[in-house]
Amino acid sequence: MSAAQRPLAVVYDHGSASAGELAVGLAASAPLVFLVRASEHSARTEQVLRQSGRTLRLTEDPEADARALARLRPRALLTFAESELRATAELAARLSLPFHTPHTAAALTDKAEQRALLRRAGLDRVRSHRVHDAAGWAAALDALGLPVVVKPPRGQGSRAVHKVTTHGQAVALAKELLPDADGWVVEEHLEGRPGLPHGDYVSVETASTPAGTVPLAVTGKHPLVPPFRETGQFWPAALSAAEEREVCDLAVAAVRALGVTTGLCHTEIKLTPVGPRLIEVNGRLGGHLNELARRACGVDLVGWAGRLALGEELPGPLPPPRAVHFQYNSLAPVAPCTLTAVHGARAARAVDGVTGHRPYVRPGGRLPGGTGTAHLDLLWGTAADHDAMVRTLETALSRLSHEFTFDDGTVHTVHPRLTPPHPDLLCGRPPHGGPRAPEPARPPGSRGTAPSTAG
Repeated sequence: MSAAQRPLAVVYDHGSASAGELAVGLAASAPLVFLVRASEHSARTEQVLRQSGRTLRLTEDPEADARALARLRPRALLTFAESELRATAELAARLSLPFHTPHTAAALTDKAEQRALLRRAGLDRVRSHRVHDAAGWAAALDALGLPVVVKPPRGQGSRAVHKVTTHGQAVALAKELLPDADGWVVEEHLEGRPGLPHGDYVSVETASTPAGTVPLAVTGKHPLVPPFRETGQFWPAALSAAEEREVCDLAVAAVRALGVTTGLCHTEIKLTPVGPRLIEVNGRLGGHLNELARRACGVDLVGWAGRLALGEELPGPLPPPRAVHFQYNSLAPVAPCTLTAVHGARAARAVDGVTGHRPYVRPGGRLPGGTGTAHLDLLWGTAADHDAMVRTLETALSRLSHEFTFDDGTVHTVHPRLTPPHPDLLCGRPPHGGPRAPEPARPPGSRGTAPSTAG
């Protein structure tokens, strides 16, 4: 088998690139083999994957999986799924293929370990504690004070992330969460600088090779919906040239400190009154970034990830966009409910500057609730500048609404908004002030069915 005939192996699950994006972006790279697990998501998408390459079913035995993959003699290995980073790193190590080392993959997917490594590298000053029981909880609150952010050590999409501002909240949350063998990360809350109508954080996409790491793009964000729910992004970010250099330098240094030597990374950075601070580094492409890059500058980042995995050189930096390209995601309520109707989608698409609207959940779709980022749709478009983007989105969102039927029989219609305040049922208060919706179960590497996307 010649080198050109050896496949590029992709460990696939729900992540930052869809099955269709993989088919388009990687088609010219090499023959493809997709490694899939038995899951509801892979069952829905496996037919699409098979149209682009062969599939290999993964088991829960890493050694057996490595033997099965070795027989195919892959040239390279990668994943776009946060939940599969550790498994992909283990396979790569067993087959001596370039990817994150198991140690680096662990740091990229364990928020407590990542904070510790970045702190030792002098890049992070956020105080944090890992707690497993009530005694650890009390010690963490004594050391940090309030407010704090509580999050699982592994996860994405802000799932099961809580902001605690009062003693009463702390007591109630401890009873709900503890004891827990996996533990929880309790860290000081980073207060962002005033940024309306834009969010107070950005993301930096980087590309790494053994020769070093370079920044590709800085993406601005729309304001978060409490506690930390994401509603979309835009490129370029609304930063000065000096601020952009500063966040790029911080992201590159963080990626290097975690030991990344190959592939794309997605680093989120908070803009605070005292300068940029690291939120987290993700060891894969950011969610929806491929669509944004293809539209803004004609570059397929999925294809670039494939080229990096195969050891090829990238053609150069991403060309800067000549306009502001934006995406917006409507959010599902925090209480369990059913989406019963969508109104105004055609009218929203008709707004000048809006170029598309794609639903992720159809009427009749069940929404499990929880404070994680669960997207109902994606609306996208282009504007001449950031002010024009805000006007375009505000007009389009005023025409769009979603109707929900809750478990108590009440019906509510919600208009998405670009800036807070958002309706209470999106931010943590179910209809009629009932109890908060429980978070979905949080097993490590959970592959939930809630509509969401990797951040």
